Amino acid sequence: MRRLLPVLVALLAFSGTATAARPVRSAIFFYPWYSNPAHDGRYRGWDKAGPGLPTDVATAFFPLRGVYSSGDPRILAAQMRDLRRAGVDEVVSSWWGQGSIEDERLSAVRAAASRRGLVTAVQLEPYPGRTIESVAADLQYLRSLGIRDVYVYGVGDFPGDAWRSLNLRLSGLRVFAQTGMVGFAAYAGFAGFYTYDILVYGGADFRRLCAEAHARALLCIPSVGPGYDAATAKDDVRVKPRRKGATYDSMWRAALAAKADLVSITSYNEWLEGTQIEPADPIAGYDSYNGAYGLRGSASEWAYIRETARWTAVLRRR
Repeated sequence: MRRLLPVLVALLAFSGTATAARPVRSAIFFYPWYSNPAHDGRYRGWDKAGPGLPTDVATAFFPLRGVYSSGDPRILAAQMRDLRRAGVDEVVSSWWGQGSIEDERLSAVRAAASRRGLVTAVQLEPYPGRTIESVAADLQYLRSLGIRDVYVYGVGDFPGDAWRSLNLRLSGLRVFAQTGMVGFAAYAGFAGFYTYDILVYGGADFRRLCAEAHARALLCIPSVGPGYDAATAKDDVRVKPRRKGATYDSMWRAALAAKADLVSITSYNEWLEGTQIEPADPIAGYDSYNGAYGLRGSASEWAYIRETARWTAVLRRR
């Protein structure tokens, strides 16, 4: 672990200068990886769609804004308007390491979010070649950008002792572990945990997990979502039906009953897994939000943005 010492010293230097951010009660996972030829020269992120693009997309639903580019400032501005309307506090942007397209677009995401009064965090993904040493460098880098919250996906890739060596509580960041193993998160030194996966963690475990977290002085951040359908993109036969909004509502109720410190939402625009709440276009050949919360037609396109606004308002009153 001697190679980590210079990085750890730099991380510790930030701890004395970190300023308190405004309270964050809700966060949403955001994906800036989409590209199209008009803006970027090629398609990216709309996987396995074959030659039929831009209408033949590998998703169960079709985005109202079409097969867009996350690098388009007009798209980013519209998406942040959605999230402001939805009442969320924090945009957790997927991040695949320094130099990745998600890293290149992070500043634009932060600027667009800031204009709408939203905080930006990152989800540190399991990028190729990720090591505990590279994570240490990533945390230093992200902190230098002004990022305060880092959600680490796939913490089980490294043992607890490796995470513990980073002294995460002294990094000037709040670092959250994506896991249901609360004891692991506590031992490793994370500030809290989040579940992300709405298939594995459907809400029934939230109360137990939050109780375990609070007993260990950890923040409990269960993840709620409207449904899951990745069959077209990933040949994944698992499906969590939306039930016209009932799935989303039941997960929100479970998170609030568990006395969650922060509620995370999976997701704003993970279209390939069908967890998105971003407005969808009810065109032929794709599922739609028709019927969600009794809404139909153009009103249904915004059903999950509207419902998220209702739940975040409930959360803020608690």
